[in-house]
Amino acid sequence: MHKDIATPVRTKAILDKYGFSFKKSLGQNFLIDTNILNRIVDHAELTPESGAIEIGPGIGALTEQLARRSKKVLAFEIDQRLLPILEETLAPYSNTKVINEDVLKADVKTAIEEEFEGMNDIMVVANLPYYVTTPIIMKLLEDKLPIRGIVCMLQKEVADRIAAKPGSKTYGSLSIAIQYYMKAETVMIVPKTVFVPQPNVDSAVIRLTKLQEPAVAVKSESFFFQVTRASFAQRRKTLLNNLSSQLPNGKAKKEQIVEALHQAGIEPSRRGETLSLEEFARLSDHLYTHFQ
Repeated sequence: MHKDIATPVRTKAILDKYGFSFKKSLGQNFLIDTNILNRIVDHAELTPESGAIEIGPGIGALTEQLARRSKKVLAFEIDQRLLPILEETLAPYSNTKVINEDVLKADVKTAIEEEFEGMNDIMVVANLPYYVTTPIIMKLLEDKLPIRGIVCMLQKEVADRIAAKPGSKTYGSLSIAIQYYMKAETVMIVPKTVFVPQPNVDSAVIRLTKLQEPAVAVKSESFFFQVTRASFAQRRKTLLNNLSSQLPNGKAKKEQIVEALHQAGIEPSRRGETLSLEEFARLSDHLYTHFQ
């Protein structure tokens, strides 16, 4: 068994050897606690037949744990300076491959087809860079990738928003966008002390499990998301106010909006944060006829 990368001593030795300095712009925080890494991997429920996709492998601390428990790991790393380090730290693991690319620009679907041929259990497992967590998760969902789910570490505050239920302060268009595709649950809270450098905020690990079908059926997905975003444009405003100010030509169509709200059985004076996914689905379907 090789010595774990994710110990304070080994991490420091690797960084010193390569004279590596952290780039704030890339949101680099490396985990130095093997127990926590193992628990993250536990939540992904990998088997020796699974494929794992990692985003932002850093110096390979999580990659190594994934490699020990899966058939193959594909990691996307944007920072070229980390490539020689990963080549060394991952040398013992022939089942790993690092692609030097920004995952937001990458064709992940094609990469999956090429790298995980014949494998039908694929999980994304990542310690995501905080400044770009939401766009990465949304890209993974919108690209309709053949994955079972995502287990990722992110800012606790973002995890709260993703897993939020209607009626809570953190519930918003992000909660809906993700829960439309996935079952979302926060599985652990991670203190800032287990990272170098220490971030300013606590982190959480969230597990997203892909639903067989989207949570609700709607006439138009893009319009459904447009309606949910509009409904939260200004949290203190009523649905009627938000929809008429945010939807295209909404002010002129105020009467139609009121009518659609009534047809959907929703009081115009309610606020977006009180509506369930089902209510948003009904509302967007009733509005759709007026706005297409």
